Amino acid sequence: MKLIVGLGNPGAQYAGNRHNIGYMAVDRIAADHGFAPWRSKFQGLVAEGRLGGEKVILLKPETFMNLSGQSVRAAADFLKIAPADIIVIHDELDLAPGKCRLKQGGGHAGHNGLRSIHQHLGEGYGRVRLGIGHPGHKDRVAAYVLHDFAKADADWLDDLMRGISDGATALAAGDGAAFMNAVAARTAPPRSGGGTAPPAAKTKTTPAPEPQDSRSPLQKLADRFRS
Repeated sequence: MKLIVGLGNPGAQYAGNRHNIGYMAVDRIAADHGFAPWRSKFQGLVAEGRLGGEKVILLKPETFMNLSGQSVRAAADFLKIAPADIIVIHDELDLAPGKCRLKQGGGHAGHNGLRSIHQHLGEGYGRVRLGIGHPGHKDRVAAYVLHDFAKADADWLDDLMRGISDGATALAAGDGAAFMNAVAARTAPPRSGGGTAPPAAKTKTTPAPEPQDSRSPLQKLADRFRS
């Protein structure tokens, strides 16, 4: 069994925030893969289903970002899931918008949701880091992550969500390479010919056909004597 956690803040006013990209990702997985309806449990919302041969619990903590670890710990304890079988999907300031990276263990890099999970579970869980870009100065970070994505972000955000959903079965199976390939197929599809358009095919010009002579042999013979 795997526990896949999407980080965010509860409430309609936060739904479109950059900080809620984790919520968006698990919502997309649940919708595309036929998970059961969301229900309240573990101080959050959970949806149950299967990804390939793996039973999966999706979790959206509703404790607000800074206390996410409470909800994740409650689910892990009840379900008896080890940190190695927990995957947390979260926003990442240090990646360009639309980029995706996998990580197992390590530090929290100042992310308040991860910091809380560290306090409750340690660092041994997996992460799917989803790039949202950086506002340029640390003093602007709080306002930036709690602001909605811009309209200009809609295309790459949708591609990223599609890629995560496409690769969700591989993610649950622990096949990180296949997951990343699925994401890349949506967010950075390969270009034919190394990124350059193939040269236009040369067309061979054929001369116009000679007009056909519809005269009968007798008419041709007669015309010869007239000339």
